[in-house]
Amino acid sequence: MPTRREWLKMTAGAVALGATGAALRVSGDSTAAKGPMAPVEKPPAARPFKISLNAYSFNRALTAPAAGGPAELTLVEVLNFCAEVGFDGLDATGYYFPGYPKVPADDYVNALKRRAFKLGLAITGTGVRNNFAQADPEKRAADVRLVKEWIEVAAKLGAPVIRVFAGGAAEGADREVVAAAMAAHLRDCAEHGRRHGVTVGLQNHADFLRTADQVVDMVRRVDSEWFGVIVDTGNFHEGDPYAEMARVLPHAVSFQVKESPLGPDSPVPMDLARLVQVIRAGGYRGYLPIETLEAKGRPYEPRVLVPQFLAAVRLAAG
Repeated sequence: MPTRREWLKMTAGAVALGATGAALRVSGDSTAAKGPMAPVEKPPAARPFKISLNAYSFNRALTAPAAGGPAELTLVEVLNFCAEVGFDGLDATGYYFPGYPKVPADDYVNALKRRAFKLGLAITGTGVRNNFAQADPEKRAADVRLVKEWIEVAAKLGAPVIRVFAGGAAEGADREVVAAAMAAHLRDCAEHGRRHGVTVGLQNHADFLRTADQVVDMVRRVDSEWFGVIVDTGNFHEGDPYAEMARVLPHAVSFQVKESPLGPDSPVPMDLARLVQVIRAGGYRGYLPIETLEAKGRPYEPRVLVPQFLAAVRLAAG
């Protein structure tokens, strides 16, 4: 019988031989391993998407009445709802934090973050209202400050992305002048995002940026790895919306998956199977936040509509 020392030597030799054999099988060389493993050439295998809820689905309930009374619903209660119906996270829009546009107190941020953690949910993003296309430079500068303040909130929340808008320009404005100023503001925000580990996502919103080419042009102007596109699937209204989405997908950092590609009042439903094909072909592997909206001619009850839409998206996404 081998001694313990001899047994250990034999085991070590077997492990080394096994590792060498594995390396040979991976490399495809039957005689010798040839350096580090080569990168995988085929694309990563498809996997189920993680789906979060955009809080705007509960916009009316989360918005305090004009008289200044409390809202019907809080973000904590929306987190509870997300856990109950099976979401993976919440995109906690900044509008619904107490005191917006002022940043919330750290105690509130930490309590929300802790509740999400206890429920097994991620805070997948947040967002603000801004207009970088308006003519007044002081108002644009104020919006830059707003975005930067909320980038810091996003970092505290652990949210990887903050959503911003392009905004709408005045009729007759010089498009090149507006685009140049907008790119400078977005680049400034992206640099602040880099310092805090938060990516700035520009949502196409049928405003100054109406087409995929316009959105991609802005991405190129900003030229920052901390800047990308939040693909709003309901706001490409010129040309084939699915082709437009595919055009911006290489720059996607998040989504807003909506019920129709043509706006909330359109009877045309989103072709979710086609949308998922476009998303997978574009290589996107992040969260898919979904959003339902009030529409003319139908009662809007998000506690009913949101779970229905979630089930449809999950079925399509696999």
